[in-house]
Amino acid sequence: MSEAVNPEEQAPPPAQASGHGHHPGGNIVKMAVGAMGVVFGDIGTSPLYALRDTFAGHHPLPLDQLHVFGIISLMFWSMMIIVTLKYVTIIMRADNKGEGGSLALIALINKNVGERSWSTGIVLLAVFATALFYGDSMITPAISVMGAMEGLAVYAPTLGGLVVPLVLVILVFLFFIQSRGTARVATFFGPMMTIYFGTISVLGIVSIAASPGVILALSPHYAAAMFIADPMRGFLAMGAAVLAVTGAEALYADMGHFGRPPIRVSWLAFVLPALVMNYLGQAALLLRQPEALESPFYFLAPEWFQWPLLIIASMAAIIAAQAVITGAFSVTQQAIQLGFIPRMTIKHTSMAAGQIYIPVINWALMTAVLLLVVVFQHSSNLTAAYGIAVTGAMLIDNFLLAVVLFAMWKWKWWLSVPLLVIFFILDFAYLAANLTKIPQGGWVPLLIGLTIFTMLTTWSRGRKLMRQNMAESTIPLEVFTKSAHNSAARVAGTAVFMSASGHGVPSALLHNIKHNKVLHERVVILTVVIEDVPYMDDGDRFAVEDLGQGFYRLALRFGFLEETDIPTALDKVRDCGGPFEIMKTSFFLSRQTLLSADKPGMAIWREKLFAWMLRNAASPMEFFRLPTNRVVELGSQLEI
Repeated sequence: MSEAVNPEEQAPPPAQASGHGHHPGGNIVKMAVGAMGVVFGDIGTSPLYALRDTFAGHHPLPLDQLHVFGIISLMFWSMMIIVTLKYVTIIMRADNKGEGGSLALIALINKNVGERSWSTGIVLLAVFATALFYGDSMITPAISVMGAMEGLAVYAPTLGGLVVPLVLVILVFLFFIQSRGTARVATFFGPMMTIYFGTISVLGIVSIAASPGVILALSPHYAAAMFIADPMRGFLAMGAAVLAVTGAEALYADMGHFGRPPIRVSWLAFVLPALVMNYLGQAALLLRQPEALESPFYFLAPEWFQWPLLIIASMAAIIAAQAVITGAFSVTQQAIQLGFIPRMTIKHTSMAAGQIYIPVINWALMTAVLLLVVVFQHSSNLTAAYGIAVTGAMLIDNFLLAVVLFAMWKWKWWLSVPLLVIFFILDFAYLAANLTKIPQGGWVPLLIGLTIFTMLTTWSRGRKLMRQNMAESTIPLEVFTKSAHNSAARVAGTAVFMSASGHGVPSALLHNIKHNKVLHERVVILTVVIEDVPYMDDGDRFAVEDLGQGFYRLALRFGFLEETDIPTALDKVRDCGGPFEIMKTSFFLSRQTLLSADKPGMAIWREKLFAWMLRNAASPMEFFRLPTNRVVELGSQLEI
């Protein structure tokens, strides 16, 4: 799977290359604290609304010991099976040179397994999981910040009317500061989330001390007893109970920032115990004081600590929102490099790897998040829309995991099958329960996911058709160099013709010699290849082929998380007719205009969508960091 300069041309197969992750080395405790600020914001803020919505949401349960104990047991064992066993123990082992996430995993599978009869289906599932992630990244900031700020109405009901305006102000501020980068602020995230998790642990323990019998709810038989006694209500309640594990996929997707050990230490030693203590504390409070159902999270606090808890929880919610926004930028960068999304302007906000800002994604997310807040008005309404995207992505991860277990790791069937059966049953049950909430808001992430999935697959399909059509008229480069050398005048300087094809003559070179009738002394056919690894070692960065007569073919290789900075890469190239002087080098780019045709390929509406995406893609000049005064674009028309 590779993406190169022009989406319409055929890319060569990726070379086998090595790469490396970019998570920093250092003290594991310090890194574990940092992981709490980036990885666990989503799942960490679930106590704000998860238990409340199970008993006061769209399918409320009776507030009695059977159902309280049953839901706590269900939440606890879901965290143990889905988060601890599935993600922390197993899936996090399937890293692509230290990186995680659906796209990184599918790149790893392609590299190790190759083309199989089921490859297309697996790729489509990974793309749909990515589309669902965007739905999640729209809902998480809205529900997290709103769930925290609703404490204002709990402690001071007269201020309830200020909740939505304050949430909007906070979110607008959050999106507007993205362009400045979050490197400095991020150093504050870990310690702040440490304070948050410590606080909710203490509040939970104090409540448990008043009703110590609630600890028995951790036994799995209480979940079974609830489903036996009240199967339909128990099933419907799973739609709210799943909120306790939302964000589980973030452990895997954000693995590249810290590595496996710090995330595992954070989860097992601090985050999991804090969540369990808080949920048990809320359960004990509800059994003692049913009227606390309005907000069991906030009513855990004694009167003197109510406002400090509101501030701490609000900070945690903002951090959770920030982590999801940053994750959307990272996933988009991966999708661009792997060829699922058109080129977009990517700005690096610091020297640290992964600190990027994508304006189009930022403003699109902000618009969607603000609309969700205005339309749904309350976190309880948003929870109906929340679970489908998360459970859908977690279910898809099971299919990817199955490929990893059987095709890559070669696990024995008697070990793999029981694990997969447990994961599929639990995730499918959660997804089915959430599908019952479609009329109340569950349609939102489905609509978002299907829309984005259509765009991603349309772009991928359109690129393939363009490459095929361009390949039909390709002239062998060896034939061209001999004829062009004798028929065109040579002028001083270097010309770099960008081409995604490892074979044939770039259309820009053909148009240049047709119209200008000259060739530079040195002509370099440059191909940019995105490998199925996050980062490339410098020793594997480039390959040069001397074609004679002053012609060279140069391949520059980048990992799918690297910035494709061509001038910087050319600075290190040797054996290509001498060093490159960028200000004495001309870069020639091809720009195609699409024409609809009767050729079988895509429906007309998809052709028009693809053409619109192509027109609005970022300029190759900006994407590849080319100097603006050294670029020449030559256009042509192409039918698909």
